[in-house]
Amino acid sequence: MSTIIHPTAIVSDKARIGENVTIGPFSIVEENVQIGDNSEIRSSVVLAKGTRIGENTKVYSGTIIGTEPQDLKYNNEETYAIIGNNCVIREYVTINRGTNHQGTTIVGDDTLIMTYSHIAHDCTVGSNVIMSNATQLAGHVTIGEYCVIGGMVKVHQFCTVGKYSMVAADAMVVKDITPFALTGREPVCIEGVNKIGLRRRGFGEETIASIEQFYKRVFFNGLNTTDGVEKYISTQKEILPEVQECIDFIRLSKRGIYRG
Repeated sequence: MSTIIHPTAIVSDKARIGENVTIGPFSIVEENVQIGDNSEIRSSVVLAKGTRIGENTKVYSGTIIGTEPQDLKYNNEETYAIIGNNCVIREYVTINRGTNHQGTTIVGDDTLIMTYSHIAHDCTVGSNVIMSNATQLAGHVTIGEYCVIGGMVKVHQFCTVGKYSMVAADAMVVKDITPFALTGREPVCIEGVNKIGLRRRGFGEETIASIEQFYKRVFFNGLNTTDGVEKYISTQKEILPEVQECIDFIRLSKRGIYRG
C-alpha cells in the first residue's frame, strides 16, 4: 500500500511523509512536519510546522497540532509538538508546540486523547495515558504514564499528575497528585489508591497494600505531609520502590500535594 493524499489536501513539499500514510480531504500539512509510517490523518486536520507524528497514529477530523503556543513570551523560535507511536487523537483536539522554556510539547506512545481536549505548550503527557473528553492542560503540565484523566478536568500550569493515577471528571487540579492515587470529589482530594487500575496493570496485592499503607500513614492520620512521610519511614525496615517513588515525588513537589 502506498501513501494516499487526497487531492484537496495541502501538503508542503518540505514535509516528510512516511510509507503507507493517508491524508484526508482539506487537511493542511505545513513545512517541517514529519508523519511516521502507517499513520492516518483524517479530514480537515492542521499539522503546523514543527509537528512530529509517530508511526501507526490516527489523527481525527478537526484536530490542530503544532500551532504557536498561547504564551506571550513566545518569539517565533523553532519549537516542536511531538506525538508518539500508536496514538489516537480524536476530533477537535488542539496541541500547541513548545516555547524556548522547554522547546517541545510531548505526547507519549499508545496514548488516547479524546474529543475537544487541549494540551498547551511545554506539556509532557506520558505513554499509555487516557485523557477523556474536553480535558484542558495549561502550560508546563506533566501527566505520568498510565494515567486516566476524566472528562472536563482542568490542570493548572506547572502541575504534575503522578503515574498510574486516576482523576475524576470535572476536577480543577491546582496542586500535584502523587503516583497511584485515586483523586476526586469537590474540593479535590485524594480518596485512596487506584487499586483497580493497578490490578489491571499487573501490580501484585502486596505492592498495592504497601502503597495503601503509605497513603494512610501520610494523608489520613492527622499529621502534615512532611511529618507523615518521616513517621512512615521511621517505622519501616524496607521500603518498596513504588513507595519510594511516592516519597521522592512528595519531596520534589513545588506546587504542593493533594491530601485525603
